[in-house]
Amino acid sequence: MPDSAGALVSIDRVHAARAVAAELGVDVVVLTPGSDLRYLCGYDAHAMERLTALAVPRSGEPLLVVPRLEAPMVDASPAGALGLELLAWDETDDAFALLAREVTARLGTAPTRVAVGARTWAEHALGVHRALPGSALELATPVLDRLRMVKTPAEVEELAAAGAAIDRVHARMGEWLRVGRTEAEVGADIAAAILAEGHVGVDFTIVGSGPNGASPHHELSDRVVQAGDLVVVDIGGETATGYRSDCTRTYVVGGEPGAEVTEWYAVLQDAQEAAVAAVRPGVTAEQVDAVARDRITAAGWGEHFIHRTGHGIGLDTHEAPYIVAGNDLPLEAGMAFSVEPGIYLAGRVGARIEDIVVCTDEGVRVLNQGPRGLVVLPG
Repeated sequence: MPDSAGALVSIDRVHAARAVAAELGVDVVVLTPGSDLRYLCGYDAHAMERLTALAVPRSGEPLLVVPRLEAPMVDASPAGALGLELLAWDETDDAFALLAREVTARLGTAPTRVAVGARTWAEHALGVHRALPGSALELATPVLDRLRMVKTPAEVEELAAAGAAIDRVHARMGEWLRVGRTEAEVGADIAAAILAEGHVGVDFTIVGSGPNGASPHHELSDRVVQAGDLVVVDIGGETATGYRSDCTRTYVVGGEPGAEVTEWYAVLQDAQEAAVAAVRPGVTAEQVDAVARDRITAAGWGEHFIHRTGHGIGLDTHEAPYIVAGNDLPLEAGMAFSVEPGIYLAGRVGARIEDIVVCTDEGVRVLNQGPRGLVVLPG
């Protein structure tokens, strides 16, 4: 991992998790490979059957349990500079029993509430539970979301760099999106460009042409792009520091949009702009969703907006906060999320406009800058 990744991580994050766990009455947080582990200590570990886990008890010092053969990888990662106690276990050891022993020693008693990461492998979660009989297993989401939802200025700049890189890919769409090419061919070119423009990994390339645009999570297919097609292009990737991009634009290829499309696309664009403008501290997540949804509904297209307005983004493409009805969470400065209403006419056509935004003390910062109107490409 590049040195810049280390600058994003400090032992303060681990200590903050300990404080939140104590506040919530959680005895120990156990995080296995994934974005939560990477967030807290900077170790981007490979998930496998051998146990790697960061244990953060509500009192006492945290420890990182790793297979001995992977200990050098910890030292080489940002986690190596945090001063964490490292418990390296051998192939004949019971790693779960070692973790349970150390946690119990730190707490002075066996834990009763054990919180694991939401995406922990079942065999690891159950292994921890078996090693701590009498404990109750729960999700660590309330602890980690509290920390991860509000980005630091350094994290915001990572997201901004990712957004600028994906904007550059969208700006090149005319090189690949043409009549006569398949979605799969276009997607392959986009994926190569995502890497060329500064990402280290491709998370997704959605190229939904014609009727496929009405499926929000359409997979690339062999459908050939036709003259006059609307094409929904939703793309994103991972940067070297783990932060993500995600941006959707809708294109018209080899023709002009018809009157009906022009009418409802103008509604969609107005709804997206209004929802972005509504972002500021104290406004709730569901209120931002309602701004977009109410405008689309008032224009008669509400039944065709079939998903939430947005999702948080950071080390995961989808993370808290979720911009959806029923989420009364007040926005805070530093929260980063997508604003992406869409209109989908099943079996016919669809469109979506998506930007990543950050709530600021003054209101909102938009991290994607490409045109949001229908972009007409030559055939």
